Amino acid sequence: MKQYFSDLHIHIGRAKGLPVKITGAKNLTFKNIVEESITRKGLDIIGIIDSGSPLVLQEINEMLEKGELEELRDGGLLYKDKITVILGSEVETIEDGGGRAHSLCYFPYLEQMRIFSKEMTHYIKNINLSSQLCYMNARTLLSIVEKIGGILIPAHAFTPHKSFYGSVCNRLSEIFPEDMFKKIPAIELGLSADSDFASRIFELKEKAFLSNSDAHSLSKIAREYNIFRMKSPTFRELVLAMKRENGREIKANYGLDPRLGKYHRTRCMECSYVSKEEPPVLICPKCGGENVVLGVLDRITIIQDSPDGLPERKNSYFYQIPLEFIPNIGPKTIRILLDNFGSEMNILHKVSERELEKVLGRSLAEKIVYAREGKLDIIPGGGGIYGKISI
Repeated sequence: MKQYFSDLHIHIGRAKGLPVKITGAKNLTFKNIVEESITRKGLDIIGIIDSGSPLVLQEINEMLEKGELEELRDGGLLYKDKITVILGSEVETIEDGGGRAHSLCYFPYLEQMRIFSKEMTHYIKNINLSSQLCYMNARTLLSIVEKIGGILIPAHAFTPHKSFYGSVCNRLSEIFPEDMFKKIPAIELGLSADSDFASRIFELKEKAFLSNSDAHSLSKIAREYNIFRMKSPTFRELVLAMKRENGREIKANYGLDPRLGKYHRTRCMECSYVSKEEPPVLICPKCGGENVVLGVLDRITIIQDSPDGLPERKNSYFYQIPLEFIPNIGPKTIRILLDNFGSEMNILHKVSERELEKVLGRSLAEKIVYAREGKLDIIPGGGGIYGKISI
């Protein structure tokens, strides 16, 4: 068994010169993503979550014809013998009560993704674009995904907008009958939650927890990631690891401190106050306004049925603060660090303070080490605004 670093939620900004993820960076192309993931991020497996776009499928097919990509027997595409690409599609469904939620649909082979993309043209108005509204509910979507040979994972499961626990239901079992619920191998935590939060929901005790970046730009790739313990970097092995079968497992999650996420605490949309009070906060403590965006911590406090969570889940989640979040560390400094130490993962977790000090000086080296050790003060985010490091 080996360890593999994986980020399974990366968007495509443009393909064939046309937009895919409207809010994605223009340089967030398939080739740039795989190269960034290899050279700067140190990843072994990535999930391209806009692979259902015919524009992206066309680029993938061209890369296969050129020999840049190779389809693996157990699923996934190998890029230049360096990194495995898992094909995925993020889909928005409408549930029976009118709420909307995003799901991540992954497939092992290109032909299955083509079939899924073609099927979705009957329910999605513009199949070329990312994360589009699909006129069906999640049960129907899961049935289609399973029939084609893929898996479905609830995306950013607790965020207040377009997620199952955040805007649709108190329990996934309210949406999916028992036989379907069992077929969901994992949930994606999202940037404003961690394993501790998710383990407070008893029905999730057997589900794997994924930490992914939901990257809309190259720099955001691997701001959250997973370490898989498995035999090889393939789709089949990933599923076995999510199900904890045959000795495979998700060994660890590395993610933002939830306080840095955009939806960690309740934020008042009238006076912009982000709550610091004991959760749940439903009305603005500052101005009394009721027009608030409920925070993830506040929402989980309301719906939790296992407040103490599962200690073993907490122990396998490690906070990380990406370099771009650390004050006074800008693009030029990051470039210097990468030139000297390789990947961002190496810089964040392994390079000694002494080595950092030789390159950056004492002050900046100290900030990186403090971030590593959780010693920096954080101003919580909320209502669509990221949290910040306080110096």
